[in-house]
Amino acid sequence: MRDADPRRRVPRTDALLADPALAAAVGTLGRDRVKAAVVRAQQRARAGEINPDEVRDAALADLPAPAPRAVLNATGVVLHTNLGRAPLSAAAVEALVAAAGHTDVELDLPSGRRARRGREALDALAAAVPDAAAVHVVNNGAAALVLAATALAADREVVVSRGELVEIGDGFRLPDLLASTGARLREVGTTNRTTLADYAAAIGPRTGFVLKVHPSNFVVTGFTSAVPVGELATLGVPVVADIGSGLLVPDPLLPDEPDAAGTLRAGAHLVTASGDKLLGGPQAGLLLGTADLVQRLRRHPLARALRVDKLTLAALAATLHGPTTPTREALHADPAALRDRTERLRDRLGEDGCKAEVVPSAAVVGGGGAPGVELDSWALSLPERYAAPLRTGAPPILGRVLHGRLLLDLRCVPADADGTVRAAILRVGG
Repeated sequence: MRDADPRRRVPRTDALLADPALAAAVGTLGRDRVKAAVVRAQQRARAGEINPDEVRDAALADLPAPAPRAVLNATGVVLHTNLGRAPLSAAAVEALVAAAGHTDVELDLPSGRRARRGREALDALAAAVPDAAAVHVVNNGAAALVLAATALAADREVVVSRGELVEIGDGFRLPDLLASTGARLREVGTTNRTTLADYAAAIGPRTGFVLKVHPSNFVVTGFTSAVPVGELATLGVPVVADIGSGLLVPDPLLPDEPDAAGTLRAGAHLVTASGDKLLGGPQAGLLLGTADLVQRLRRHPLARALRVDKLTLAALAATLHGPTTPTREALHADPAALRDRTERLRDRLGEDGCKAEVVPSAAVVGGGGAPGVELDSWALSLPERYAAPLRTGAPPILGRVLHGRLLLDLRCVPADADGTVRAAILRVGG
C-alpha cells in the first residue's frame, strides 16, 4: 500500500543537485550554496509549507542573485556612480575575459625575460596623449593624487586655492586626503576668488607643488576668479592639475571640461584623472606629465601598493585602442533618434494595453563631471508605482521619479535591450 505521507515524496538531495538548472547553478555559485538552498526547500516541504513537487523550483528561487547584478541604466545619468560609472566596451569586456588566466603582463615572450608591467596599456595611454612625456596608472583617481602628494610633498607644502578644497563623495574630502600623505596644505585666496598673487605670496622653500583642482561636481558663479594652469606654470614650482573626469582631448559637447592634453600644453607638470569617467574605461587613476616627475612617482614605494591588476590593464588598453565606448555613444546620442526609439517602445506597449507617454527629458553627465551641462533627451513616462518592481526585477531597471511619474530615459540603455524593458514593464502592469 502506497504511503500517504507526502514527506516521503520529498526529492533526495543528490537527485535535486543532478537537475540541469541546479547543476548549472553549482557552476556559478558553488556546491555548498546550492546544496544549502536545496536543504531549505526540502525542510519547507517536510513542514508542509510547499508540496514535494515544488521543492526544485523553491530551491532555485532561493538561490542568491549574482553579485554585483547587471542593471539597465534608464536614469538619464551617463556616469552614475552608484551603478559603477562607465560601462565597458565590448572590446574591453573581451580583453577582461582573455586576461582572466595566465598572461604576459610582465613577460616578454620572444626573449623570455621580465618586461615592463602593463606596457600595452601604458603605450596606448601615451599614444592617446602625446603631450605627456611619461605616463603611469594606479588604481583610482584619488590614489593618483595621493601618490603625487606623497612622492612630491611629504613633509612639505601643497599650495591650493580655498575654492578648490572639494569633497569628492561619500564624505571623503580633498584636504583630508592630502593631509593623510604627510603633506601640509597652504591654503590661498577665498572661496570665490583667488589670484596669481595669492599663490606667489605662499610659495617658499618648503613648497612641494601647486595644486590645481577642477571643481568637477559643482559650479560657483557670480563674483569669482580663478587662476588658470598657464599662469600657475610661471611660478617656478611644479604644477599638479587634477582634472578629475578623465577627458583626454577636448570634446565640443563639454567646452568647460578640462582635458589632459590641453592642460599639459598649458604648462602643467603632472595631470591626474580617472579612467572610469569620460574616458569610458575601468576604474583607474591616470598620471601624465614630465618624465622626471612620473619616474619619481613610479619608483616610490607607495606605487606598489597602488598598483593596478592585470584585468584593469587589459580593459584600459582595450578601451584606448578599441572602438567608441558606450559612454561616448551615450553622451553624443542624437535626441531625435532617442525620441523615435522611445516612441516605438511606447507604441509597442500600447499594442499590449499598457499606456505610457513620451516626454522631454534632461540627461546629465554624472560621475562628478560637467556640472550644469544638460543633454537634451526623451523619456518614457509611467506611473510611479512601476519604479520599485522594475528596480527589483530581473534584470533591475532603474529610472528616476519626478513629480509622481517614473521616467525611463533610454540614452544609456543598449538598443537591443528595448525588448527586455518592454517585457519588464508589461510584467509589472499585469
